[in-house]
Amino acid sequence: MAEILVLGAGLTGLATATLLARDGHDVTVVERDQAPAPVPEQAWDGWQRQGVNQFRLPHFMLPRWWAVVRDELPGVTEALLAAGALRCNLLELLPETRRGAVRPDDERFDTVTARRPVLEAVLSAAAESAGVTVRRGVAVTGLTTDGRGGVPHVTGVLTAAGRPIRADLVVDCGGRRSALPAWLVAAGAQPPVEEREPCGFVYYGRHFRGELPALRTNLLQAHDSMGVLTLPGDNGTWSVVLVTHARDKAMRALRDPACWDRALALYPYAAEWADGEPITGVDVMAGIEDRYRRLAVDGAPVATGVVMVGDAWACTNPSVGRGAAIGLLHARLLRDTLREVDPAEHDKLARRFDEVTARVMEPMYRATIWLDRHRLAELEADLAGLPYRPDDPRWGASKALFAASLHDPDLTRAYSALSSFIAGPDEVFATPGVRERVVTLGGGAPQYPLPGPTRVELLSTMDPGAAADSRG
Repeated sequence: MAEILVLGAGLTGLATATLLARDGHDVTVVERDQAPAPVPEQAWDGWQRQGVNQFRLPHFMLPRWWAVVRDELPGVTEALLAAGALRCNLLELLPETRRGAVRPDDERFDTVTARRPVLEAVLSAAAESAGVTVRRGVAVTGLTTDGRGGVPHVTGVLTAAGRPIRADLVVDCGGRRSALPAWLVAAGAQPPVEEREPCGFVYYGRHFRGELPALRTNLLQAHDSMGVLTLPGDNGTWSVVLVTHARDKAMRALRDPACWDRALALYPYAAEWADGEPITGVDVMAGIEDRYRRLAVDGAPVATGVVMVGDAWACTNPSVGRGAAIGLLHARLLRDTLREVDPAEHDKLARRFDEVTARVMEPMYRATIWLDRHRLAELEADLAGLPYRPDDPRWGASKALFAASLHDPDLTRAYSALSSFIAGPDEVFATPGVRERVVTLGGGAPQYPLPGPTRVELLSTMDPGAAADSRG
């Protein structure tokens, strides 16, 4: 068993720490934000996390995340429900006319979800109950090493207070803003592999309270120039997010709540989600990146004694909601790797975790960034007034699957498995008969089969003067 230091007390950091502590490791979490986690009932109104720019923005936990929590973090289920989290089944929330009768295997679409502060408060309490030490108000400024030449071996971290913290293994769960590459270079390491590109989306979200509206289609709706997310939450709350292209200047009017309301009213399957009491204005998130890092170059570690988990390793477009699930799966993979490799075997552990991350986790990242790129290009084509017809046949197949899922209960489940992150495209299309039915029912569907406005109609309603310059 090892002394493990986890950087970051977000969802992934707390889950990672809990999994490792339950395996017998001595785990400490350090978090730069000072405010302690309150009881879950006070988390929304009474907790600010300045270090997490999406802390009060809409969240939803996918069934893939929930399946791992249920299996690996006993006790969290009851704590979430006691805090008012919503237990639901994403398939059963859809109209029966679309999904048909409930089937025994529809349990795979079960989930429990809540707003981010509530989730974090519950996971913080669970971590401490598992024996994790959570130290808040600790800003990490760099790494300590053993001082030997060659590949640095990380022995802990430096803090702004001037006190180093020693560890057998440092686990970076610092999220999108992780500074680990710069710290490694400062410690004498070769720069990690890094790929990054602008995510290109802007998110305009609001939270509401009241009687939860009916879900009339899948959580994420794709429309001309706009994506619409309708997300159930805890304690009679929910959120709605309008997603646009960052270069679409006309859509910046959505910062105005009145304009935001007028826009949402144009989407028949989402309009009633504004009928509750607004509990926030329009919160905007922009300027984020798709980014991937690897702590090995040509198979050789750039450093030992340190690993990255979750968004610190790779992060993508939040609107598909996979970040928390990928982080938790990655945390479990680290736990399982430490069962096979002693942390004292520094080089072996670094190589092994890099190898299993590349084999198990990287395909999830690549599939998600594939979605990001195509949807962003589709929105850019909308902005230019052009149809989007890429050469990639997989994009056409994915669009046809959604259109076909509106008319076939089996395909509703196939598409829901994809969007719930519990099956991949290869698995779905390998099911006998799926490919043929998708072509028959969805092959000739319009680009956007759900009812909604054209771009010109959207801009005319948001701002009558904007239609004259509808290409932004």
